[in-house]
Amino acid sequence: MESARIVGALARYTGDFELAEDLAQEAVAAALVSWAVDGVPAEPTGWLLTTGRRRAIDSFRRRGVRDERYALLARDLDEAAPGPDALFDPDAIDDDVLALMFVSCHPLLSNDARIALTLRVVGGLTTSEIAKAFLVPVPTIQARITRAKKTLSAARVPFVIPEPGDRAARLGSVLQVVYLIFTEGSSASSGDEWMRTDLAGEARRLARSLVALQPEPEVFGLLALLELTSARFPSRLDADGNAVLLEDQDRGLWDRAAIRRGRAALGHAVAAGRGLGYYGLQASIAECHAVAPSVAETDWSRIVVLYDALGRLRPSPIIELNRAVAVAMASGPLEALSLVDDLAARGGIAGSHLVPTVRGELLARLGRTNDARVEWQRALALCSNGAERTVLERKISSGTIS
Repeated sequence: MESARIVGALARYTGDFELAEDLAQEAVAAALVSWAVDGVPAEPTGWLLTTGRRRAIDSFRRRGVRDERYALLARDLDEAAPGPDALFDPDAIDDDVLALMFVSCHPLLSNDARIALTLRVVGGLTTSEIAKAFLVPVPTIQARITRAKKTLSAARVPFVIPEPGDRAARLGSVLQVVYLIFTEGSSASSGDEWMRTDLAGEARRLARSLVALQPEPEVFGLLALLELTSARFPSRLDADGNAVLLEDQDRGLWDRAAIRRGRAALGHAVAAGRGLGYYGLQASIAECHAVAPSVAETDWSRIVVLYDALGRLRPSPIIELNRAVAVAMASGPLEALSLVDDLAARGGIAGSHLVPTVRGELLARLGRTNDARVEWQRALALCSNGAERTVLERKISSGTIS
């Protein structure tokens, strides 16, 4: 849970991004041995930071035999290092996490490499989870991350938050990373949990920090999207931990404070008068859901128009699929089925369970129950999240939509 903060702090101490991640992993390995014998310390994060710093000192001392620079770094680290029981103040190193994000999104790296590296180091996502987000093979992601680390190390990129004039080149990638971290948190791509609220909460915290650092319309748009989407979290699981789909959620459980915060942030984005960007448009869609008394009373026609604008701004098969769902609600399942069939014929989101899941829903609404079951079976074979698999199994057994 604290990996980004630990790596960020160690990167600031050592000035070496790649070394910092290695030191953090070594500290965790040491903890697995030590804590099993001595118990978990009162300040586990402080313990890990201290252990990481000590490993850094040892490493620099070894190198210092050949290089005076490393000897000086070792001495400085030794003098600055607190004891293992030092209290850990997460707010004191929030800037380290932001710096870690901006370093990971350095212009030296390709856009795909920036995002993959930041998701791995800051978001704590596995290479498998990142590969699912990119819809590419795992080895491709592993290679991107390895090359990115080597590039940053070779260039000796300084571990700092860029000055305002230098942030623009990286801000888009930083926003995309925060969005992808939140997406993984709100709908886990694998495992048994429907959501990973720790990841989603960290993404919201980072978005708030970015608004304070760079109060631009699209940053407000991202914060609005995250707040409005997370407002529905309290109703997305039932008492037994099973997933509850939108049409069955108790809207009385939605977090009204989060909705107010999200609408206020969206208001800031709109007030700039520049038109809404990618995140602002999605936030507007989330707002349509947030203010509607029910699924039936949702302004689906407006949602279709917003998806049209999103598709023109940033074409994506996911946007097309979501638009088809909105069309089904606004105009009926037959028109939406044609859109989904066209998307599938073009190979959109190949290998994902999302297209057969939606297609099954539409077929069920058209009364084609057997065809719907076939689609859900296909989706089940492709789905790697335990909670989503349970939902699909319920659909298959009942032959009706949930």
